[in-house]
Amino acid sequence: MAILATFKDILSIPLNHYLYHMDKKIHQGHNIKRFRDMLGMKQDTLATELGTDWNQKKVSLLESKEEIDQDLLDQVARVLKVPVEAIKNFDEEAAISIVANTFSQESSAYIENYKCTFNPIDKVVELYERMIKEKDEKIALLERLLSDKK
Repeated sequence: MAILATFKDILSIPLNHYLYHMDKKIHQGHNIKRFRDMLGMKQDTLATELGTDWNQKKVSLLESKEEIDQDLLDQVARVLKVPVEAIKNFDEEAAISIVANTFSQESSAYIENYKCTFNPIDKVVELYERMIKEKDEKIALLERLLSDKK
């Protein structure tokens, strides 16, 4: 039986709890790419959402930066709908380590006591509704851009 930890669960664990990751610098650009990829968002889409002075190449350069200006970080977090702290603090290696060391076949006591507090089908429906809403917003934006060019 596999148990998946949510990113909310992973991000809620203080990373300084895992001493071997305390001195490691978090690459904010890589974290933007990770969250963008998790949301299924292309660089072009992120560029469009960030404004007219953005393009795919500029987003690519942003994702290669280790540290990002706070104002820009706030703007990107708002577009990706994730907390700024998630971009600043997420460490994929620590998250994998947490999941690997927390969930195993030997942790059957945890598995037996695990009680799901939400209906997974509701979460899937919420996800699809959000995806449809975002697709509608994207279509409206593209139609608006198209009408502006005419």
